[in-house]
Amino acid sequence: MTGMANGLGLILALPPVAAALLAVLPGYRLSAGVNVLASLLSFFAAISLFFWRPLTDSYFAIDDLNIVFIVLNTLVGFTTSVFSASYIGHELESGKLNLANLRFYHAMFQIMMFGMNLALVANNIGLMWVAIELATLATVVMVGLYRTHEALEAAWKYFILASVGIAFALFGTILVYMAAQPVLGEGLQGMTWTVLITRASAFDPALLNVAFIFLFLGYGTKVGLAPLHAWLPDAHAEGPTPISAVLSGLLLNVALYAILRFKMLMAANADAINPGPLMVTAGLVSLLFAAFMLYRRRDIKRLFAYSSIEHMGIIVFAFGMGGPLANFAGLLQMTMHSLTKSGIFFTVGQIAQVKGTQKISEIRGLTVSNPVLGWSLVAGVIAIAGMPPLGIFMSEFLIISSTFARAPLLALALVLGLLVASGALVWRMQGMAFGAPGGRIAPTRGSYIPIFLHLACVLVAGVFLPAAIVAWFQHVARMLG
Repeated sequence: MTGMANGLGLILALPPVAAALLAVLPGYRLSAGVNVLASLLSFFAAISLFFWRPLTDSYFAIDDLNIVFIVLNTLVGFTTSVFSASYIGHELESGKLNLANLRFYHAMFQIMMFGMNLALVANNIGLMWVAIELATLATVVMVGLYRTHEALEAAWKYFILASVGIAFALFGTILVYMAAQPVLGEGLQGMTWTVLITRASAFDPALLNVAFIFLFLGYGTKVGLAPLHAWLPDAHAEGPTPISAVLSGLLLNVALYAILRFKMLMAANADAINPGPLMVTAGLVSLLFAAFMLYRRRDIKRLFAYSSIEHMGIIVFAFGMGGPLANFAGLLQMTMHSLTKSGIFFTVGQIAQVKGTQKISEIRGLTVSNPVLGWSLVAGVIAIAGMPPLGIFMSEFLIISSTFARAPLLALALVLGLLVASGALVWRMQGMAFGAPGGRIAPTRGSYIPIFLHLACVLVAGVFLPAAIVAWFQHVARMLG
């Protein structure tokens, strides 16, 4: 029993312990090393859940669905901590941050990881809400880390919109408890996911319907779905680049996970509404809106922030369509997006440091002036645009195939959005990567390892997916209905 509980215990204990230590450590190299070590150990602890799963109780549960998210969360958290070590070192040397900022940054990074990990393993829907709120507040203060007027404005906008969203999510959570109370009585049973899902067929469908609307609006704000997306581009543009990687690669997924859990609850009640059409509509609107907005971006980090809105729209669309194939494709798309987009932000962060700007018009000829960064950007854009043979091409092909078989008109709209978005990204990439170098030319000092690791994973996934991963994703796809 002790051995089985160790993985979950470490996932929850390591980040807050590391945060407390990092809040007082004075040296940059030591604190960066501790941050990397804590993140690596969290990843190993997540991997151990494949072999030793703790018993489910009223507060925590591990199943095949949340293991997908936990492993991805801790993996990207680890690679981001590796990238962060060199990135933040440059910010310290350039005077953008001081040692006090650095201690705060590293401590809050681990608090953010703790909040996301807690949300993913929570078996109590109230605890999950608290954990997502904690992760959100941690990212809010990280967005404002540079203390510039623009950064503080972005953090304030994020805080206001996220607070509205989390209030909606809280009200929806309360309504679920109210729907469960006549069946399960008062107390923890009415908040425990594993109990709720087994008795959901007896809940009041009218209350469940209203609850899901509020939950979808609340957590959908954090997913970045249009028109609830306004916080996302500013947060990416003004915050430290490692936080952009975590936002796009992880926090959006945690909010999506909450929506999927409640979607399963709705599916267990035959008289409740089908959440699919709402999710399909919101996903398609987000995809089309972001695809056209990509052409108007002038800031490189805002460009890829809108790309995140586009891809979360695709993912929500896939899960809204439902069924084994669409759900499988949605899981694959989510995984590939997290790896690709965080890898792109690792590249973009170094480009901004080398060029001293985030303006696209001032970034030219990267393949000549900084070949590794330039070609990494090209590879990242090819991957995120869904070009073969990379992983996102495979997931998008499956989504389109599944949609064509069931709703050809929706598939046409989906393909239109994908083509428009891909055209915008490739067009922007060509100007930045090729031609005569423009702007400041400086050597790169950041780590390339996280970039290469993420791009390699995406390439391998596009060519060959191990049978064990396919079977795992297929099982989770069936769970999602």
